[in-house]
Amino acid sequence: MSTIQTGAGGRGLASWADSGRLSAERPGEAGFSNPLGRESRLQTERELGGRGEGVFKCPEDQLPLDYAKIYPDPDLEAQVLSLTIRCIHSEEGCRWSGTIRHLQAHLGTCSYNVVPCPNRCGTKSSRRDLPAHLQHDCPQRHLKCEFCGTDFTGEAFENHQGLCPQESVYCENKCGARMMRRLLSQHMLVECPKRTQPCSYCAKDFLYDTIQNHEYQCPRYPVPCPNQCGVSSIAREDLGGHLKENCTTALALCPFKEAGCKHRCPKLAMSRHLDESTKLHLGLMGALVTRQRQELAELRREVEELAVGSDGVLIWKIADYSRKLQEAKQRANYESFSPPFYTHRYGYKLQVSAFLNGNGSGEGSFLSVYIRVLPGQYDNLLEWPFSYRVTFSLLDQSDPSLSKPQHITETFLPDPNWKNFQKPGQGRASLDESLLGFGYPKFISHEDIKKRNYVKDNAVFIKALVEIPQKIMP
Repeated sequence: MSTIQTGAGGRGLASWADSGRLSAERPGEAGFSNPLGRESRLQTERELGGRGEGVFKCPEDQLPLDYAKIYPDPDLEAQVLSLTIRCIHSEEGCRWSGTIRHLQAHLGTCSYNVVPCPNRCGTKSSRRDLPAHLQHDCPQRHLKCEFCGTDFTGEAFENHQGLCPQESVYCENKCGARMMRRLLSQHMLVECPKRTQPCSYCAKDFLYDTIQNHEYQCPRYPVPCPNQCGVSSIAREDLGGHLKENCTTALALCPFKEAGCKHRCPKLAMSRHLDESTKLHLGLMGALVTRQRQELAELRREVEELAVGSDGVLIWKIADYSRKLQEAKQRANYESFSPPFYTHRYGYKLQVSAFLNGNGSGEGSFLSVYIRVLPGQYDNLLEWPFSYRVTFSLLDQSDPSLSKPQHITETFLPDPNWKNFQKPGQGRASLDESLLGFGYPKFISHEDIKKRNYVKDNAVFIKALVEIPQKIMP
């Protein structure tokens, strides 16, 4: 006997039955027999969508059929129902095979057959997957909460999970406490040592178990005045201002403390001290002014020393030359002085002076140039008299790219017998006009100074160079 496989609705079987078998069980009438009997005929009627009306087509060759001429064929039905077939779910893994008449009974137990959920959740699944669906996925399954014992359907149980008031949970502040969920909010609000709580004084938030330590440092924590002035509550950060400005019993220093008054008394008594010590304070202020003048003079001297060159070279710019020359012509022996400079580090302190309208034999028609020795910081460490070569130069300001500069230069060795090269006394100032230096009264005539660019932009440059042997330089 051959084995065939049928579809779920029996369409393949009907096609096989209708593909060329005719029966004439009704006398004088030809038609199509239906070997599957009344049930199969009704199913065929449903598939064809007919109710005994109209013309239908054969599902195999698409030829028109007269539904009224289709009739049952019991013999052929019995023959067909005895055919052996495989389960309609064989491709999915079912290994059942049997006669067609037993197919429906098998499908009632087949693990691969699709059935609706008995809980009427609307889901359809294979019979073998149904237990897992009923246990885990069905929204209409019945479950009991292990904490509160309440029965729920599956969907309601999922919403209940994580919210059950009887479930045991840990404190969300990680304090380590464990309790039922219904007690958690009260615990976190008033019991948890890790809850945040604002400071009563500064309003900043702190953990409850640290707020007491904070109060020992809180800037707004109220403290009493240590001088017991009667103010009982002062914010800790305001205490210093209170003691300095407002506390009536705090000891205060006399306002003339910088002048030397060391009197201390309560603030309320300070005005009396000031009234009684006016003469004392006046004397202290006078002494303070004197000391400050001395300090300023020392600072001024130190600043001047810092500004002095210390490489044995001076380049002195005399600006506004024409005006100063006219002034020198109007004032006899009018001398201009350069900034002081040192011959070397820790060396001799020197200064150049110039008579723009001449001095001595050069008066009225020459530029006179001199050098002098000034009191320096290191005079006690140096050899005296000063005896090193000195060179004066009046610098030619012509452009070197157009013509070679022709500087006016004179050099001399100091006369060790001349008093100005001896160790200077400390009383001689740098602008002491009573002491002339040593130099050249006829350094350059007024006529020669005009021949080249010795005067340019109304300024002249005088250079002084002192040649110090390397062996005496530090």
